[in-house]
Amino acid sequence: MPSENLKIRKPNANDGVAIHQLIENCPPLDLNSTYLYLLQSTHFAETCVVAEVNGKVAAFLSGYIKPDSPNTFFLWQVAVGDVLRGKGMAKQLMNEVLKRTACNNVEFLETTITPDNQASWALFRGFAKERNAQLVDTVLFTSQQLGNDHEPEILVKIGPFQ
Repeated sequence: MPSENLKIRKPNANDGVAIHQLIENCPPLDLNSTYLYLLQSTHFAETCVVAEVNGKVAAFLSGYIKPDSPNTFFLWQVAVGDVLRGKGMAKQLMNEVLKRTACNNVEFLETTITPDNQASWALFRGFAKERNAQLVDTVLFTSQQLGNDHEPEILVKIGPFQ
């Protein structure tokens, strides 16, 4: 894939449907409404990232600065479509958002991962290792809190890092 076909940018309101379709095609990610992806792409554009190939959304990262912890970026979802999978795109999107002005004070990254999502565990362990940062995990939401048909969500906290 020639590099000129890849564009990494902030999302916008025109991306909502494409982001929804991307995430729908990236199990085991939880699929949210198109409306939510529109809100993320507009209200939280500074802390979300789209990668497009040939003008089509091929990867998406969403997150925000935690209101009660301005030094912590919470990564909500990262989805990489088939065309970019296996090329380090998720980590590239993470690094892209963390170098933005909105993340100048960020020292920690948090996310949640289900126990069986081995790809995500590998991604975040590798990210922590590259940043020479500690990774600590604890249960954030139990299966019971999530409605018993969902695995627990494990809170992963990485940092501090610069």
